[in-house]
Amino acid sequence: MSHDELKMAKRKAVGTKQTIKALERGEARVIYLARDAEERVIKNVIELCKANGVKVVHVDTMAQLGKACGIEVGAASAAILVD
Repeated sequence: MSHDELKMAKRKAVGTKQTIKALERGEARVIYLARDAEERVIKNVIELCKANGVKVVHVDTMAQLGKACGIEVGAASAAILVD
C-alpha cells in the first residue's frame, strides 16, 4: 500500500485520537504510522493493531503523513476505514 491509497481513501481517520477510536470500533482497515512520532503517542495504536490484526504501514515523517492526509500539519497516525 502506498501513500496514494491514503490520499484517495473515501473514509479515513487522521490523528492518533481518531485512529484509536476507529481501531476500538473495528472500523480501521489499514493504519499508517510516522516513524518520527514519539513512542508514547503511538504506543496504544501499535498495541491495538496487534490485538486486532490490523496492517501497519510506516511513513518516514509526520509531515509526509500529514500531507498524504491532506492537512498542512504533521500527523503521527492515520487510518483507512472500511467502506
